[in-house]
Amino acid sequence: MINILIVEDEEIQRINLYKMIMELGEEIKIFGAEDELTALEIASKYDIDFFYIDISLKNSSGMDLGLKLRDMQQYTFSIIVFITSHKNHIMTALNEVHCYSYIIKPYKKEEIKSRTMKLINDINKREVLNEKERKYVIFECNKVNVKIYIEDIFFIEVRLRNLMVHTINGLFEFNRLSLKKVIDMISDEYIIQTHKSYIINTKNILKIEKETTSIWKVSFVDYNEVAYISSKYKNEVDKRFG
Repeated sequence: MINILIVEDEEIQRINLYKMIMELGEEIKIFGAEDELTALEIASKYDIDFFYIDISLKNSSGMDLGLKLRDMQQYTFSIIVFITSHKNHIMTALNEVHCYSYIIKPYKKEEIKSRTMKLINDINKREVLNEKERKYVIFECNKVNVKIYIEDIFFIEVRLRNLMVHTINGLFEFNRLSLKKVIDMISDEYIIQTHKSYIINTKNILKIEKETTSIWKVSFVDYNEVAYISSKYKNEVDKRFG
């Protein structure tokens, strides 16, 4: 099932866009919003695959909404297609919000259907490829297996004998697992120990800053929590991180 959110303050245009897309006959669920607040509520509650957003909204702009969606972890790289009748907005949308593409009003039914079908096919192909090729690790928690993709991990830390796994999908906690055992479970060249209490995914490092004479602080792309490197492991991190 593909989830699409249409954000358009003019009800007639919103309904027409809905009808055009539904003619595709695919497994599609369409959500509609007339303003930024409603759109953000829907995006928080449901997993939206891509967005059609009118740049000119009541009480706000579609570009402001796009920036707020980009601040939400699950939509940092999601597909946003802007709809506008003002061509002068296009470069701003591309440069600031990094939208996928845009549609100029008045648009034609076949243009909407063709664009939507391409996006659906791209998403389906990506999901199949991801499932086949993405490496993952299985953790057990209360007799339930939790599957975490390795590329989604920022870092792992030991806290009060519990293992805390920081990922793009949130924080997961597991009881009584050692860092050594986790490294063996993951077995990935980019996952390395950096401290007696930390394992880091070097692919997701944003920057490393010196904290004290023997400790370095590590920040990650689009994540607020930080990890640490001790002097014992610093040379190895430098080799991997460059």
